[in-house]
Amino acid sequence: MNMLPFVVIFLGVFALISIYISRRLINYLHLSEQVKYLLRLFLVLNYVGIFGYMLARYFGDTPNWLYFLLSLPIGVFFLLFCTAVIYDIFRVGMLGIPMEPQRRDFFKKGLDIGALGVAFGVSARATYEARIVELEAVSVKIRNLARPYTVVQLSDIHIGGLINERFIKNVVKRVNALKPDLVVITGDLVDVKLSQAQKALEALGRLESTYGTCFIVGNHEYFHGIEEIIAHVKMLGIRVLENENLYIGEAGEGFNLAGVYDIFGYRIGHHQPDLALALRGIDPEAPTVLLAHQPRFVEEADGKVDLVLSGHTHGGQLYPFKALVKLQQPYVSGLHRHSERTQVYVNKGTGFWGPPMRLGASSEITYITLTEG
Repeated sequence: MNMLPFVVIFLGVFALISIYISRRLINYLHLSEQVKYLLRLFLVLNYVGIFGYMLARYFGDTPNWLYFLLSLPIGVFFLLFCTAVIYDIFRVGMLGIPMEPQRRDFFKKGLDIGALGVAFGVSARATYEARIVELEAVSVKIRNLARPYTVVQLSDIHIGGLINERFIKNVVKRVNALKPDLVVITGDLVDVKLSQAQKALEALGRLESTYGTCFIVGNHEYFHGIEEIIAHVKMLGIRVLENENLYIGEAGEGFNLAGVYDIFGYRIGHHQPDLALALRGIDPEAPTVLLAHQPRFVEEADGKVDLVLSGHTHGGQLYPFKALVKLQQPYVSGLHRHSERTQVYVNKGTGFWGPPMRLGASSEITYITLTEG
């Protein structure tokens, strides 16, 4: 796919964010002009960093330390923007409160110091949280299941840059220690050119479980050569579910596992999800688990499957994003009962996209126990 329009829009949005931060936060701070100049220079350097990040991600190999530095500005900009909006609201609000000039000046200085302290403190905290991949243990009751099964779900790993071979080896080690019956990967596995992801993918091929590993594509696979990625993942011994299904377990006591392409395929006209095809030939007496990258696919699957396993949302990744994600997706994270028959679980992502930051939405490896209920 042509990434140029995306890059132009992406850089344009951050240019507008930079202007807002400068005019609505920095301009009003009770600081010397020299300090304000340095803060504006900081914004410029961060904007250059974002441009460098785009180049590093899509056009070549970059040392990890440099990639880390180039990745941070996206998150820093976003958190500074949120701070600037809140600062603007409080600053304007204070103007409407009658008080003596000295008292107003005192509160204004406190607001200035607090805004900067919170912005950089939260950025540091978010960078720290991104290093932690938590194990989320979930028990899900589904109908007509003869015996329990354990399923490990990985999602939104986004191999590329900081999500490298070392990161994947650590994830594989943790998953294999759980000794699951099945491992599923619910999309957005690769986020760079395939040639840059091969070593990490080879490490992922060492996942171990009773019934193997199954994978569906997410929207990001469409950006980086979906057919090549699917072919390579298959070479690793990982089963790719392309609008198809298979039976997990011994006859009469297992469940149907189906998987569909991502709904992004509707937009571009190929590799489109087809639920009817994905469910063709399933055992009607057995429960059905569906792998669908985006949670909103549950609307199409409602009443036809027992459990949908999704990702895509990253749980919001940086907390204020959660509200925006809710505008597009019915569920952001965790287990939800969508209807009498159908439940959905949304993994917050095992990796991250963009800045190496997470705030209020930790990365996760999900350990799901399926039981009869």
